[in-house]
Amino acid sequence: MNRRELLVGTAGAGASLVVGPIETGFAASIKAQGSAGALPMPQPSRTLPSRALVQDPSRTLIERGWLFHEGDVIAPAPEGHNTTYLSVKAGNALGAAAMAYDDSDWQSVRLPHDWASAQPFVKTASISQGFRARGIGWYRRTLRLDPADRGKTIGLQFDGIATNATVWVNGSVVAHNWSAYNSVEIDLTPFGRFGDDLNVIAVRVDAQAMEGWWYEGAGIYRHAWLIRRASVAIVTDGVHCDPRRAASGAWSVPVEVTLGSIDHASVGVTVDVALLDPEGKRVAGAQATATVLSLERATAMVTLAVPAPRIWSIETPTLYTVVTHVLRDGAIVDERRIPVGFRTIRFDADRGFLLNDTSVKLKGVCLHQDHAGVGTAIPDALLRWRLERLKAMGCNAIRCSHNAPAAELLDLCDAMGFVVMDENRQFNPAPDYMAQLEWMVRRDRNHPSVILWSVFNEEPMQGTEAGVEMLRRMAHAAHALDDSRPVTGAMNGAFFDPINVSSIFDVVGFNYYQGDYDRFHQLNPTKPMTSSEDTSAYETRGAFASDPAEHVQSSYDVEAASWGDTHRATWKKIADRPFVAGGFVWTGFDYHGEPTPHEWPTISSFFGILDLCGFPKTAFDIHRAHWVDDAAVVSLTPHWTWPGREGQPVVVLVMSNAERVALRLNGQTVGEQAVDRIMGNEFSVLYAPGRIEVVAMRGGKVVATAAHETVGKPVALRLTPARTVMAGDDEDTQPVTIDAIDAAGRHVPTANLPTRFSVDGAAIIGVGNGDPNSHEPEKGNARSLFNGLAQVIVQAGTGRGRIVMTATAPGLKPARLVIDRAAIVPRAQMAATYGGQAIREWRRSPAFAARPDSALAPIDGDNNSWAFVRSGTPVQAAAEGRWRLYRASVTPCRRIGAEGGTIRFAAIAGKAELWVDGRRLALKTGVEAGPLEAALPAGGGVRQIVLVVEAAADGVSGILGAVTMEPLAR
Repeated sequence: MNRRELLVGTAGAGASLVVGPIETGFAASIKAQGSAGALPMPQPSRTLPSRALVQDPSRTLIERGWLFHEGDVIAPAPEGHNTTYLSVKAGNALGAAAMAYDDSDWQSVRLPHDWASAQPFVKTASISQGFRARGIGWYRRTLRLDPADRGKTIGLQFDGIATNATVWVNGSVVAHNWSAYNSVEIDLTPFGRFGDDLNVIAVRVDAQAMEGWWYEGAGIYRHAWLIRRASVAIVTDGVHCDPRRAASGAWSVPVEVTLGSIDHASVGVTVDVALLDPEGKRVAGAQATATVLSLERATAMVTLAVPAPRIWSIETPTLYTVVTHVLRDGAIVDERRIPVGFRTIRFDADRGFLLNDTSVKLKGVCLHQDHAGVGTAIPDALLRWRLERLKAMGCNAIRCSHNAPAAELLDLCDAMGFVVMDENRQFNPAPDYMAQLEWMVRRDRNHPSVILWSVFNEEPMQGTEAGVEMLRRMAHAAHALDDSRPVTGAMNGAFFDPINVSSIFDVVGFNYYQGDYDRFHQLNPTKPMTSSEDTSAYETRGAFASDPAEHVQSSYDVEAASWGDTHRATWKKIADRPFVAGGFVWTGFDYHGEPTPHEWPTISSFFGILDLCGFPKTAFDIHRAHWVDDAAVVSLTPHWTWPGREGQPVVVLVMSNAERVALRLNGQTVGEQAVDRIMGNEFSVLYAPGRIEVVAMRGGKVVATAAHETVGKPVALRLTPARTVMAGDDEDTQPVTIDAIDAAGRHVPTANLPTRFSVDGAAIIGVGNGDPNSHEPEKGNARSLFNGLAQVIVQAGTGRGRIVMTATAPGLKPARLVIDRAAIVPRAQMAATYGGQAIREWRRSPAFAARPDSALAPIDGDNNSWAFVRSGTPVQAAAEGRWRLYRASVTPCRRIGAEGGTIRFAAIAGKAELWVDGRRLALKTGVEAGPLEAALPAGGGVRQIVLVVEAAADGVSGILGAVTMEPLAR
């Protein structure tokens, strides 16, 4: 049997899911999957998700107007002593970091940006990184700072740059960073320029450096922010407000506020703190005062007493808001709004994890941070959608493997009811790396979702004295910043060595070693433990026979790595042991890179419960049966379209959380069994076309059903969005599913055919189909269906309107989808500022009584009769005359030289004629100050710019503002 035969006609067991009792939210949208032949994805939601709370209004996104160059830019070596001397001085960076560097032919990009996601798959590239080249890249942006912001604290924050980065501002190095997973914050205050004197930001990203053995992306792949705060204000992550419950049962919120100052004198401020309930009503408040010394920090502390708050839990994730204001002379100068949840957490050596004093089994998954089509640059709305998929499965816990996540993911976990193991990347107490751990704890310690700090994953030094000493320091640093959460780590051995790090951990994390749970518990009866990583089972979505030669893995949950086990067997070991707090399946979603158990041409993992696109595998239904307790669940695997296999036995796997299941084929009962909730129920059925149906019963009553039908050949395409409405805010993103249907409108799980698509009113930012062996591009407007499914990720445009998407395939009826685009105000963004090529230096002639010839110029070597002036320098009318010439010799940037451009004078006082290379290009006829611009013809080499100015009598004349040459718009 070849690979194509193996892959024909399987869409995954998720298609058969039916839920009995009424459910709300995302879970309700999966009901229609129970219909035979239904799409194995949720029905579209008809509402927009709520917008995220603005926690820090002093931050503004700075994600437009960036220029990108793939590959390194080698700065020229300075020639001579004087050039070398100047090159190491502040503001005098060379090459692409220089302010005047010609970046006119660089690519325009918007952040977040992962340049590796657009790379082809190449056999010689790193297998760990998914056979995609990463390399080195550069980003540049000009930034205008409002003169009104003088005196403020100005900062630049990158939430994530993969991997090592150097940042320059106005030609000075301002930051080095050694990790892809921590924020980079830069104090721009001493470097900033205001008004028309623009700032230049340059970032060199070295993505050749690897921190992981998985796909890590490349570039500025998380959000970027400009910070503008008062001279005395709260520092970033400067509010610690994690609620606490006393032994008496009384609740309080201790609030510690860290203030910083760039002021020139000591400043006294008042810190006002209020607690708002979920409806926005103030339920507690307090004030404190602080004096902040110049260029120093100070701390203000208050405690809010909160009688009988509503409790945060997985089922009801109730959030309050701590609002902190800084007042100076009675006026509010800074603000933070921090969501908090009132809950208690505890790990017990016998009872596992307790949330609000109730034992809760951790039904968790490990997540990497990439998705088909977009790589690591996952939009916030897509993060939400991925969590919704996990929530529908009954998942309640996330392990951030193996690094601190985007802050937005934790905000969503707070609001949606997940608990999180927050993981540090580098096991190293040296200053640079300890700072990364401390940053993570400071940033994330207010999140009710965060229940564990994990300091490492599978470190070879875990059984050594040095490893113990390293961990002691890192655990101490975490506890010093947050004394409410335990410290753990993901161990993969050394549990029973005489010296090992489990003696230091508050909670011991087991990566696999499932057979040692009992032994460890017996030897360490007071030490809490959890599975931090488990399973490592393989599935190719929709394939039901393994073929190692073709890199195909069966979706019957029978294939697993030697160190792991199947989904069912793994969960049984955890579920049967109350002292094991829970588990984290490796992994929730497939991910690029680490293509275990295969190598080239495989480019992604097979571990996921869902594939790279979030399409469900059989494991999705297995875990729904394991993890969903508040609704009836039943599923049926595989599909029922097997032409040519008539009369041959087909193994049918039924997963359910009911008491009994009965299987019927074409109305005839095949068998009935008591439900095995963990291992499932298997039936051997002789294949006959028609309808196969399973009925789940509890107490003799039918509580859920699932069915498949034999479908016909595909005749048309179908487009199904995650939502029927999108926000017209230029950010909102959602996946759209493409599938093929037969003449009866049923999903065809055997369709493997090429599709093309187009969209108006939105942009396509990525495509995928979940095939771990596909080398099709993940950017563009084409993607083949893989076992019946493909995905297009669209990002909405701006304003009220419609998004219209079409899809075509040879020989099939096209599909057309219309999505409403709501008029949602976009989040504030720093305006994209293109400074152009500035013309700053001019020679200004003496005054003339009559109009001089535009060709007039000073004699070579004459440094005295014509003044040296800069743009923006006015001059008074002189008794000698009202006419003057301004001359500049300029070499245009490459793009202007090749294509032409525009020359712009922001303000000229007096009448004026603009001449370039002896040709008059524009006239200004009024004497009042005003702009002047002209089309600049293409041409390389040195260009002669001449401005002939006639001043008003007794008036100011000259070039009053900035002068720039700008390329033609693209």
